[in-house]
This record gives sequence, structure tokens and C-alpha cells, in this order.
Amino acid sequence: MTRPKRRIALTLLTVLACSGVWAAPPADAAEPANSGLNSELFYQLLVGEMSARNGDAASAYGLLLDAARKTGSERLYERTVEVALQARSGDSALLAAQAWVRAYPASQDANRYLLQILIGLNKIPETLEPIRRDLAGMAPKDRPSAIALLPRYFARATDRKLAATVVEQALAGELASTATGPVAWSAIGTLRYLASDIDGAIEATRRGAALNAKAEEPILLALGLMDTKNPAAEAILRKYLDGKPLPELRMAYARKLLDAQRYPEALVQMQVLTTEKKDYAEAWLVRGSLEFQEKQFTAAEASLKTYAKLIPPAADDAEMDRGLVQAYLLLAQIAEQNQKFDEAQAYLQRINSPQDALRVQSHRAMILARQGKIEEGRALIRNTPEIKEEDARAKVSAEVQLLRDNKQYAAAYELLGTAVQRFPQDIDLVYDQAMVAEKVQKIDDMEQLLRRVIAAKPDYHHAYNALGYSLADRNQRLPEARQLISKALQFAPNDPYIVDSMGWLEFRSGNAEEALRLLQSAYQARPDAEIAAHMGEVLWSMGRQDQARAIWNEGKGLNPENETLLETLRRYGPKP
Repeated sequence: MTRPKRRIALTLLTVLACSGVWAAPPADAAEPANSGLNSELFYQLLVGEMSARNGDAASAYGLLLDAARKTGSERLYERTVEVALQARSGDSALLAAQAWVRAYPASQDANRYLLQILIGLNKIPETLEPIRRDLAGMAPKDRPSAIALLPRYFARATDRKLAATVVEQALAGELASTATGPVAWSAIGTLRYLASDIDGAIEATRRGAALNAKAEEPILLALGLMDTKNPAAEAILRKYLDGKPLPELRMAYARKLLDAQRYPEALVQMQVLTTEKKDYAEAWLVRGSLEFQEKQFTAAEASLKTYAKLIPPAADDAEMDRGLVQAYLLLAQIAEQNQKFDEAQAYLQRINSPQDALRVQSHRAMILARQGKIEEGRALIRNTPEIKEEDARAKVSAEVQLLRDNKQYAAAYELLGTAVQRFPQDIDLVYDQAMVAEKVQKIDDMEQLLRRVIAAKPDYHHAYNALGYSLADRNQRLPEARQLISKALQFAPNDPYIVDSMGWLEFRSGNAEEALRLLQSAYQARPDAEIAAHMGEVLWSMGRQDQARAIWNEGKGLNPENETLLETLRRYGPKP
């Protein structure tokens, strides 16, 4: 069966358009221009493209490269390179790219194809000339952006140290220029960093910054080098920040400080930034969040309110800005701290964010509970719409937490029992029910539930720890308790709470010195009121009452409502 003529015509036009030999004339063209394409070349292009489509890359490559040389068409040279690359023939792609460059030495596309193919073939020394040729052929204003792209090209080079050396040679003429030197040194520094030459990367950063104190590229590299923990990188960055830096770079530095948990230093940077640029909204949000974390509630409230004023109002049907959600949540917590419950509820009611609905309603429920309206709070959580499949489970957890926070353990136990029947495969719910069972003195139920967790998930170390600690705390079946806690430590050897359990077991077993060692280790890793209660009791038993009182005092500062600590203080009756 022969093809329809129309399909053949379209195929021919596609071939010609792909080759660049023919293009559709503009609508207002007075008369068509002849392409100079003879019948032999026309047929050659047609066969070449059809060979490529039929998977005969070798024939297509030869025909198209020959046509490119005959016509001098850049589009045909590019097409030939593409055919070779699609066939994963790197050597053929290289030959075609080299032919293209010889025909068009000033072509940036040709040079960049050649550069990337040479890198892919691991011919790093041969990339020197394409880089130089490419930069020499472009306007001075275009060079910085081209130089900045070089590390991306060489990111997959096998020998990155050699790549850094070759690029430095290629950029030799740019390194002293105040216009291109900073970006050139930054490119070299990035490649040295990729080659694990941190000192060399720092030196390149320093030299780039010295050429132009306001250049961004060396500072961006210094920010990346902060991850190496090399103090010299941060020193370069801080010197830049002492001038008049871009606000975005000061913010980027603050994020690095936050990642390193250097919160007080990050707060200082945000205070400077909000002074230098009072309308920089994100800085006010970060500042307010850090002030809240430092318990500077008055300052945090002012910062968060400033942020809220700087954020433009969203359309009625649009979801609220994520930062504004965070700001209102923090403002609600500040109002709650100040016993301004109505104000806290007002902030929460402003939040229009379906994905945060349960979080917001849970917070509102907590506030109602603090006002003695626990049932209203529970209803609020239960009536929250379930948007995602996991929301039903999350609502149970939120309601249970509300009940536990308000010591409504019997109601929490009953709710969890219903939830476990509804979600029988949810081992976390079974574990939570076991923890509440102990609170309502259903010790047998607790043990049964924990053993159910262990049977269903043998690596659930919390269950081993909980059961072992419960036995040790009640001074029962201590050998079995030791086995259970030891098993938990196998899964999580550095967990301070499990170490605390083992310390408490040692105390119950009469090994006060070992108990104290373990408890001190746990407390150092995680200062916690319950661990403080245990450590104080051990110290008291050893006749070190003053030290016991001191550690109990610390525990009260950490959590004055911790039940274990309060019960310990009642038994010993100390006067801290």
C-alpha cells in the first residue's frame, strides 16, 4: 500500500525544517526565495532522517554529517551531533562537534556541545581551547554568566582535581579583572571544593573577594564552604557582612546559623537585617520565631505583628501564606502564655489553611481545656474535616493528647480502645493505649498490650523499654526487666530514656554507683525532669542530699508538672 501524498509532503517539510535548510516563509513575503537545495541533497536528507527514525543511527549520522558539510548548515551539524548522542556514540558525536567548530569557530553552541562531549568522554585537558574560544567570542557583559556555568559542566568529571586545574588555565586572562575575576575565582573555588581541596577553595574565595568586596559570587561560595566547618570561610563571609551586604546574603548566612543550631547568633543577624531593611518580611518572621524560642515573648510578639503587617492579604478563596500561618500560631501561643485566651483564639480563627486545620483546631481545643471546657475542645477536634486519609488517625491522637494533658486518663484509655478496634494494624495506637493503661492502674492490660506490640513489630524498642522500666519501677521480675531493657538498648544504644531505664533498674538491683553513672550519662545527653527525679533519688540514697536537692531543683525548672518528679518530692519531702 502506498502512503498518501499529503503524509509524504509533511515528512519532507519536517526533514527540511529540522535541517535548517528550509523555513516557512513569513506571511507578508512578496515572493518565495529559492533554497538552493538540489535534488540529490534533498534525497540525502530525507534518507538520513528516515534512517534515524528507523533506528539506523550509523547511516543517519554519515548522511547528515555529509549534508552538513555540503550546506554549511549549523542546524544540520547540531542534528548530526544529536543523532550520535542518542545512539550513545560519544566518539562520533565528538567528530561531528569538532567539524562544526571548524566550520563555525565563533559558534557558542558548537563550542559548548564540544565542551560537554569532551567532559563526558573524560578528555579534560582537551577542554582548554573550547573554553578559551567560547569566552573570546562573546561580549564582555556576557562572560560572567558563562564563567559561572563552568562548574556545572565539570560536575560529573571523573578527575575533578584536573578539571579545576584546566579551568584555572582557561580563565587565566580573567583572574585579575575586577569585572570577571570574582566569578572566575568562584568557579575555580567550586571545582576545588568538588575535588575535596577545601584549603584551595578557601584561597580562591579569598582572592575573588579581594578583587571586589561587593561581589556576590565569592560570598555565595563562602556560604557553601561553611558546611565544611572551616572557620576561614565564615571569616570571609563576616567581613562581607560588615559592609553593606545584600539582604538576601545576610538572610542566607542566618539560615546557615539556624542549620547549625547557633540560634543566638542567628537572632543577632535578624536584628541587624530588620534594622537595615525594615520591610524585609521574612527576617521579621525568623526574628520573631527566635525571640519566641528564647522566651522573649514581648519582643517576639512585636516582631511577628510587624511580619503580619508586611504580608499582603490573600484573596478570599486563596490559602494563607505559610509564614503567616506560623506567625499566627506563635502569636496565639504568646497570648496563651499571658492568659489571654480570647486573644489566642482570635489569632487561630484567622488562619485559613486546610492543611493546618487539625493543628489549629487542636490548639484551640487545648485553650478551651485550659478554661475548663474539655468536652468543647474534644468536640472541636472531632468535627474537624478529614481532608487526607490519615486525618482520622491524627484526630484520635490529638484528642488523646488533649485528655492526657488534662489527666483524663480513663477517657483517653477508652478512646484508644475504640481507636485500636478501628485501626487494628496501627501498632503506635496499641503502644499509646498501653502507656495510658498504666496510668489507670491496668497493669495486666499494659503488659498484654506491650507484648502484642513486640509480637507484631519485634524491633519496636520503645515497647521493650516501657515494659522493662515498668517492671523495674515496681521492683518486680528484675532479671526479666534487664533482658527487656538490654534488648531495647540493642536497637537504640544511645537513647537517653532507655539508658535512664537501665540506670533505674541498677538502682532497684542495689547497684547505686552504676545507677548514678548511667543516670548522669542520660541526663547529660537529654536534661529531663524524670531523669532528674531518678538521679536525685539515687543521690539521696547515697547520703548526698544536697546534690539530690540541687538536681531536683533543676528538674523543676525543666518541667514543674512532671508526675514522676512531683511524686518523688512528695515521698522525700525535701525543701529545695
